[in-house]
Amino acid sequence: MRYRRPKGTADILPDDAPRWRHVESTFRDICARFGYGEIRTPIFEDTDLFIRSVGEETDIVSKEMYTFDDKGGRSQTLRAEGTAPAVRAFIENQMQGQDTERLVRLFYLAPIFRYDRPQAGRYRQHHQAGMEALGSMDPAVDAEVIDLALSFYRALGIEGTRLLVNSVGCPACAPPYVDTLKDAIRDRVDELCGDCQRRFDTNPLRVLDCKKEACREITAGAPILLDELCEECADHFAGFRASLDALGISYEIDPRIVRGLDYYTKTAFELRHDALGAQDSIGGGGRYDGLVKQCGGKDIPGVGLGMGIERILLVREALSIEDAGHEREGVFVVTLGDAAWTPGYRLLHELRAAGLHTDIDFRRRSMRAQLRAADKEGFAQAVILGEDELASDVATVRDMESGEQTEIALGQLAEHLLEK
Repeated sequence: MRYRRPKGTADILPDDAPRWRHVESTFRDICARFGYGEIRTPIFEDTDLFIRSVGEETDIVSKEMYTFDDKGGRSQTLRAEGTAPAVRAFIENQMQGQDTERLVRLFYLAPIFRYDRPQAGRYRQHHQAGMEALGSMDPAVDAEVIDLALSFYRALGIEGTRLLVNSVGCPACAPPYVDTLKDAIRDRVDELCGDCQRRFDTNPLRVLDCKKEACREITAGAPILLDELCEECADHFAGFRASLDALGISYEIDPRIVRGLDYYTKTAFELRHDALGAQDSIGGGGRYDGLVKQCGGKDIPGVGLGMGIERILLVREALSIEDAGHEREGVFVVTLGDAAWTPGYRLLHELRAAGLHTDIDFRRRSMRAQLRAADKEGFAQAVILGEDELASDVATVRDMESGEQTEIALGQLAEHLLEK
């Protein structure tokens, strides 16, 4: 039987892994600069956590989650999004302590699992870089997470990111607006796509977010939520915009940015890049002031943002951004003849134990073939052992870039190589 990877997944091979490591290490560096600490949560959670937080009628919960019963009969779900597990860990581990006004900043790099039609940069197992800030109502924190994301993109060489912002209100002003929206499009529900016909009853705001042209035409003249905000939400949105202005961050107000999860309140935003064409979203998020309490914690506000790593890699590829070339590093042990093999194999072990990236040719080919392999793999130096070297208790060290060769006593070899 021939096995293949599951549909909607991808293998990250050794040649690809350095690009991923560069993106991940850059994200970690930027998060540390902003004072965010890394959190790692289990790859699966109680199913009810996602139902309660994301919303039972959302596409994620109703159609996309990977859910199973464990051996104890408990319903578990693979991580379907990043915020709910972070909030659960925040509550369970009492991360805020006794200081209910302390701002807790978290970030994560994690796989996300959603059963959906695979699309460019969005797989059934995709990977997300995300951050959460819990403990402050200040709209300046909303702007901070966006500033972090844009700093991350710039550090990766990505310019031209577009920021679209909106407010989805709160439990006081959003429900009346939803009724107004439904009244405005009720007579044309039959003309909506199948998903939007279902959303009309279960999650009407998502109708505004539909990308199908017919649905967008039907909602084009609908009332705008920004015009219906309560005073608190209007003030928060004004403060959010003022914070973006203070940081020099340009943005577009887009009333169709509503996000697809029930826990969002007030601020909602998306980050897009035209290099991706139609599937141009590379990140998004918003505020979720009621989520901590909804999940069993105190009434603590929060705001977060998630970015797809696959999409980021696609943008870098579309913009022809290449990582800086890696400098030569490490040592390749070249053995000449059968007599040199065992001493060379032992030397391989000793150099690795000393902390050096070291390899050897297990095919025991000619000297020329071994040096060619060392050059192709980017090694900085080759250590050559042959009959003459063994007889003199030395090794010939060859600089793979300049070609210069030096004889070094075997007892001093590790120290010499570590100094290079």
